[in-house]
Amino acid sequence: MSNQTPPSRQLIGGRFAEDTDAFVEEFTASVMFDQRMAHQDIEGSRAHAAMLAKQDIISAQDKADILRGLDEISAEVTAGTFPWSVGLEDVHMNIEARLTEKVGMAGKRLHTGRSRNDQVATDIRLYLRTALDEISAEIDRLLEGLLMQADANADAVMPGFTHLQTAQPVTVGHHLMAWFEMLLRDADRIRDCRRRMNVSPLGAAALAGTSYPIDRHFTAEQMGFTGPAENSLDAVSDRDFAIEFCSDAAILMMHLSRISEELVLWSSAQFSFIDLPDRFCTGSSIMPQKKNPDVPELIRGKSGRVYGHLFSLLTLMKSQPLAYNKDNQEDKEPLFDTVDTLMGSLRAFADMVPAISFRHDDMREAALRGFSTATDLADYLVVKGLAFRDAHEVVGQAVRLGLETKRDLAEMELSELQEFSAAIEQDVFGVLSLEGSVASRDHFGGTAPNQVREAVKRGRARKAWLAVGTE
Repeated sequence: MSNQTPPSRQLIGGRFAEDTDAFVEEFTASVMFDQRMAHQDIEGSRAHAAMLAKQDIISAQDKADILRGLDEISAEVTAGTFPWSVGLEDVHMNIEARLTEKVGMAGKRLHTGRSRNDQVATDIRLYLRTALDEISAEIDRLLEGLLMQADANADAVMPGFTHLQTAQPVTVGHHLMAWFEMLLRDADRIRDCRRRMNVSPLGAAALAGTSYPIDRHFTAEQMGFTGPAENSLDAVSDRDFAIEFCSDAAILMMHLSRISEELVLWSSAQFSFIDLPDRFCTGSSIMPQKKNPDVPELIRGKSGRVYGHLFSLLTLMKSQPLAYNKDNQEDKEPLFDTVDTLMGSLRAFADMVPAISFRHDDMREAALRGFSTATDLADYLVVKGLAFRDAHEVVGQAVRLGLETKRDLAEMELSELQEFSAAIEQDVFGVLSLEGSVASRDHFGGTAPNQVREAVKRGRARKAWLAVGTE
């Protein structure tokens, strides 16, 4: 047995008669990853020290010494010179030990009235709150890029698809605004998650609160929380906010994956709808002609990574009795990686989307294939007095002729179309054109160019309202 007491036992190991096994010490340590919460840990300690002094639990001099020491530690963390130790187990004990080295007994008094249980719960919320603000900013930047592209491509025609088969013509701007709607819902979810998680666990201590006359409302206000968590048991053991964030992130990544799939398809030679900027693509080691859409492909793949983190946290929490358990140490790495993955994916998209070039001629040519205006012809016949099912039959016969002769409906002669219905007149070609088709969808939420431009205006207003309404 070692004769030297390890640093961790000096702080919390008085009850133990033997040293922690070296492997167990390393196995149970979290400082390798939870040190990323160092500044949040310091922020919580500043608030706690201020409250302890306000309540006359520590002296004003102790408070001054603690705050000075924390400022020095914060500078060390920022500079990358802080002496992290696995032997001190986690970010909290590392900072407390360093503080005690700097300011002596005042550093030991800082932990009065709190536990690592409420301390870590506070740190995670502070960390995630900052991350959510940064994520919201990236979503906002992506949304702005979509609005810009939708406005610029409001008149451009492309095929709309169901079952990946040509269905009806739409405008490029209308398609991009569908992406906008997905991501605006994501922005709303992220901001709602932030609102719900913004309560302070500090002061719940280990699980039952503390006998010291603390002021939890004061510390909550100091850290920018809306108030303290209501129940001390729940405060230290709750990780709903992390699960909710990972759920929101999974939905967001699903949306980015769907968009990525379309970008991959559209950039292929078979579609040739878009040009992705070279800086978001790579070449082939053997095929010199290749331009691979690696960024959308990678984001499509990373969605599964985030899904896995969501299930990891759900599984982590599903069998835990109240209150805190060591299992909860496993909450941080999935959470941190979800934040990193989501931020990277959003940044890539926000940079890439405004730089995409749309091949309008190729998209229009694709819309001319596949009889995308067949429904328009059916609607035309209904206006002329046919029942829709009869009109549907007439158009089906016309499409069959088009398939046999390899012509679109708009390329047929009037006399040919009239063989299927005498109700068809010269004005039919106005609805069989692509431009006529999209222009006829002139209602709220429709694909008509003027409706797309109005949707862009509303989108900017809704995006602005969402940001202001959740500050």
